[in-house]
Amino acid sequence: MGDLKNEEMIEQGADTGRGNLLGIQPTLTTADYASEASLFARLDKYLNDAGRRGWLNAHTVVVFPEYIGTWLVATGEKEALRRAQSLSLAMRALALSRVLAFATGLLAARERDRTAASLFRLKSASMARGYQAVFSALARKHGATIVAGSIVLPAPRVVEGALVAGRGPLYNATAVYGPDGAAHQTLVRKAYPIAHELPFVTPAPISELPVFNTPAGRLGVLICADAWYPAAYERLRAQGAQLIAVPSYIEADGAWDRPWLGYSGANAPSDVDARDVGVLTEGQAWRKYALAGRIVSAGARHGVNVFLRGALWDLGSDGRSVMVNDGAVTEVTSDGAALLNLWL
Repeated sequence: MGDLKNEEMIEQGADTGRGNLLGIQPTLTTADYASEASLFARLDKYLNDAGRRGWLNAHTVVVFPEYIGTWLVATGEKEALRRAQSLSLAMRALALSRVLAFATGLLAARERDRTAASLFRLKSASMARGYQAVFSALARKHGATIVAGSIVLPAPRVVEGALVAGRGPLYNATAVYGPDGAAHQTLVRKAYPIAHELPFVTPAPISELPVFNTPAGRLGVLICADAWYPAAYERLRAQGAQLIAVPSYIEADGAWDRPWLGYSGANAPSDVDARDVGVLTEGQAWRKYALAGRIVSAGARHGVNVFLRGALWDLGSDGRSVMVNDGAVTEVTSDGAALLNLWL
């Protein structure tokens, strides 16, 4: 938990009683996924720290990053799996621990990456239960609305306030929990998976992108790459979004300062300057073409974009979380943990 002593804290504005967006840029390791309790304890530390600063109230919307729930695939497994030197070795260990069930799923899978699809389906029920347990409990304890990052599940849905996995295509999805701990009936599903995801993640129709009524205002949620496409903002504008949350994850150390490689997984929108590819850095491209550069097109005034950081097997991580407040952009400077509080 040492990073909590050194986390970067950024605050914009003052408490006027209208609520706030609280972005969490956590640093996580495989040890945090040993159990539901360990993940809850880790994330609860961040919220406790925010609470001590007066950043949590009944009108707070907390935003966690993309894929934070996906690594619950390792929860409840042997320590050797979480200590594996690479994700591929960890997933191999998972497959070998349930050979028959994995093989059955592998034969039934229709995705291009049948191995990943089979493994996520293999653990989907327990992953959904873990995600529900952790984020529902955090919302209840702190009395806040929580945008619970994202998780990869087959045909996810909400039944009586609880996230459950179904049978069908895999989606990269986010649940929004109310202060009572119940998940909103409608899930956010990623519409523009990147090339790395497309072999096992199914794109959701952009026409199904929801907006949520929260104590802080009408909230739209764009999962990572969705924040790069004008169609997503048009959909949010049509529903009267006032706030936008963007949970993100970049799986590469040092990517933020390297040349931008362009759009991934779908064609670039018509307003993108092809001359920017290879010239802008990744970070500059995020500022120009994602939330900071596009929020005005949704008619929203306030937004936060948070990234998952840490050390998960051999996966890298990068990204600098940002707040957007009436056109003003504030970006964290830390490669570690950070809390961003934007008063509305």
